[in-house]
Parts: sequence; structure tokens; C-alpha cells
Amino acid sequence: MYYDDFSKRLTQLRQEKGVTARDMSLSLGQSESYINKIENNYSLPSMNGFFYICDYLGITPRDFFDYGEENPILINTLVTSCKKLTDEQTEALIKFIETL
Repeated sequence: MYYDDFSKRLTQLRQEKGVTARDMSLSLGQSESYINKIENNYSLPSMNGFFYICDYLGITPRDFFDYGEENPILINTLVTSCKKLTDEQTEALIKFIETL
């Protein structure tokens, strides 16, 4: 993955989460320009920093690089919610989804 791809994906995922670059930077315990510098191709995060970014976004590193997955944050939220369902609720949800 090239700098542009990384920065574009980060921007996309951050915007889907609905946070500003400044707020995300501060939430990660970094300077207020941390995410902005990454999104503008001035720097890349360390590996540890990348894991913190993924954790903040609620995705896995694999999700970050999966361009076929348009909204991994939403998908992961759905999967997490589904894991809390009973078998009966899961079956009902599957039937509902199949009718869509």
C-alpha cells in the first residue's frame, strides 16, 4: 500500500466514524496535528500507532486494508451486536435479512 492509499483510507474511515482529525489525534494521546499529518502524507504512524488507530476506529488491521469493505466500522458494530443475541434471535434476524 502506498502513502496515498493509506492516507485516503484513514480519511475515509475517520469520516465514517464522524470525528475530526484533531479530535481523533487528541483521543489517541497525540498532538492535535498527528492524524492531519498522516492524512496529508507528511508521515506514517508507527506499527504501534497503527494498532491504536485501528482500535480507535473499532476495526482490525485487516479491515483497514480491505478496500472491498466499504464500511468496516458499521459491519464490525453489527457483528459485535449479533454476538450478543440468543440462537433464537439470531435465526429471526437471519430470516429478516433474507426478506430484504
